Amino acid sequence: MIQPLSDTELVIFDCDGVLVDSEPISAAVLIAELARLGLTITPDYVRDQCLGRSFPTVARGIRAAFDIALPEDFEQRYRSALLARFATELRPTAGVGAVLDRLRPAKCVATSSSPQRVARSLEIAGLAPVFGADVFTASQVARGKPAPDLFLFAAERMRADPARTLVIEDSRPGVEAAEAAGMQVLVFTGGGHRPVPPPGVGSFDNWRDFPQVLLTADEG
Repeated sequence: MIQPLSDTELVIFDCDGVLVDSEPISAAVLIAELARLGLTITPDYVRDQCLGRSFPTVARGIRAAFDIALPEDFEQRYRSALLARFATELRPTAGVGAVLDRLRPAKCVATSSSPQRVARSLEIAGLAPVFGADVFTASQVARGKPAPDLFLFAAERMRADPARTLVIEDSRPGVEAAEAAGMQVLVFTGGGHRPVPPPGVGSFDNWRDFPQVLLTADEG
């Protein structure tokens, strides 16, 4: 049984769209790289079919939906273009640093991104020291989101009870994964891509509205 929020012992943060405002950049790069192949996709397609999923899953979906054979080096080209833009454009979501500084429970990252991408994202955003080695990716489990594997793996590694774990997400697959893991979940909607939370799922669009019961007193 999921425990009250006040009993939370671990907060799992998704990375893209939660800790860093990366989703608009990612969408723009994917759209541009596919356009080079003569394929037009829309931001709505990216939001509905790509958000919260690993790149191999996204690529499989594109191949199936558009009956297109992606070049063998497509993933590498996409990642190179993405990281180049991250270097100059990526920022942490506004206000997240203050929440991380005051968070009472343990914290970690669990993301569908590749290990290289999440490491670079956290480094650019200045958040790498906050999480240290407590960063987990879909490459470490058999099934990515919306399966619960990644969140359960993270909780196990952090020695936390899933029923006392809160997940902060921005995507429907992430929400479904958290619920399947028996964890509480909130949707952060303050990223530039403006995600819409599934019906019945709590949300907030400003880190000032993060549950105060999980934070130490503000000395400022």
